[in-house]
Amino acid sequence: MIKKIDHIGIAVKSIEKTSELFSNILGLKVVGEEIIEEQKVKVVFLPLGDSELELLESTSPDGPVARFIEKKGEGIQHIAFRVDNLEKILEKLKEDGIRLIDEKPRYGAGGTKIAFLHPKSTNGILIELSERNE
Repeated sequence: MIKKIDHIGIAVKSIEKTSELFSNILGLKVVGEEIIEEQKVKVVFLPLGDSELELLESTSPDGPVARFIEKKGEGIQHIAFRVDNLEKILEKLKEDGIRLIDEKPRYGAGGTKIAFLHPKSTNGILIELSERNE
């Protein structure tokens, strides 16, 4: 079902400052920048081997990333797993009683299809499932 860790999402107040930190300390390079209007978030990726770090900066004070930072501070917000056939996996998880935030895939950064599982069904961890057209 799960192919690999796709990325780790990190909620930040400033993508610019945080990406400088990762670049200067760890030598990671930022790839692209994208605003996902429906999620009220700006994202950049920092490739690391065959996975990535995703920096998330809210574009609105009422966005989910802004609320996360207000409640928990900056830091790891979610872990994303790469999957094939996201729709089928969501159907199975729903049948198995897993609480879903997204019952159907939605648009994610880089043209991916994504869906989130509710942390109440995953021991408090926000899990994203990500399907990429490769």
